[in-house]
Amino acid sequence: MAGLGPGPFCAMLLADLGAQVLRVCRPDQDGHITQLDTLQRGKASLPLDLKKRGAASALLKLAENADVLIEGYRPGVMERLGIGPEPCLARNPKLIYGRMTGWGQDGPLSQMAGHDLNYIAISGALAAIGSPEAPVPPLNLVGDFGGGALYLAVGILAALRFAALTGRGQVVDAAMCEGAAHLMTPFYGLYAEGNWRLSRASNFADGGAHFYGVYQTADSLWVSIGAIERPFYTTLVEGLGLTDQLPVGEQWNEARWPSDRILVAEAIGRRTMRELHTLFDGKDACLMPVLDLAAAPAHRHMRARHSFVKVDGVLQPAPAPRFSATPNPLPKSAKEMPSGLALAASWGLVLDDLV
Repeated sequence: MAGLGPGPFCAMLLADLGAQVLRVCRPDQDGHITQLDTLQRGKASLPLDLKKRGAASALLKLAENADVLIEGYRPGVMERLGIGPEPCLARNPKLIYGRMTGWGQDGPLSQMAGHDLNYIAISGALAAIGSPEAPVPPLNLVGDFGGGALYLAVGILAALRFAALTGRGQVVDAAMCEGAAHLMTPFYGLYAEGNWRLSRASNFADGGAHFYGVYQTADSLWVSIGAIERPFYTTLVEGLGLTDQLPVGEQWNEARWPSDRILVAEAIGRRTMRELHTLFDGKDACLMPVLDLAAAPAHRHMRARHSFVKVDGVLQPAPAPRFSATPNPLPKSAKEMPSGLALAASWGLVLDDLV
């Protein structure tokens, strides 16, 4: 069911992995899909007015022939349309009914509006990301795509395995606030141990440590440093010429971190990106350039692995992960896909009179 963000991303991921995906959308949405809409790649589209007489019957027919249904409406909307889990599973007992919401299907916030930032705000994730002065929105990677779409995809695949073994389908209730909280599991553990501070940029992995963070170069570019382990830290310190100022044995002395960060920042700030590349290329110092969306596809490693592909002339990330026996095919843009009616017909369904 067409929507925003995590539902479409989940369906795109499954399409990248080889699933046949039929996107049911409003008639006014169908004509606006272009090859630039990367979330819709690999999907055929079926324009359907859900308020039109016969629309519910059409969707139930589709559910009879599908393995999975994905929807991202507020709880109760699909039930009011007559296509909730009960009638769908009655028609197809093996169906996996994937539900993507911010708050979940029940609870005091289940009917409230929200977006990614709101969902990760109550999970504990947003408060942990940013500068000492304020949390920083981490795009919508943590809620929509990480805590939402990927958790729904994993749930769907697990439910498909269960259905294959038992013949029983089920509802998968994926809530972004819970997925984001689940992503924070290691940090909740560290906090319980007394090894994680609630204040931002004061811990080893949130920018507090001088050996894990980002620094600006002499030519106003940025590099990332993640030299956590002692051998990598040693290589970093030696490469920057800071052996005397940064004793390796004092790496985890947190009282030194603020002053040590200044030393690293100054050493990085005296060198251009090219000079840093010359110093550290081929060395395990865990130092890499911070690349933007224009530069990342051109990086030699990404090019060597073909990590970005052109789909209908549009450069975008390639399908992931990779498989040895069933390599991912190059996805097709939504513009290149056959019509949803044609795909439905391939399932033995004639829906022309209902669309």
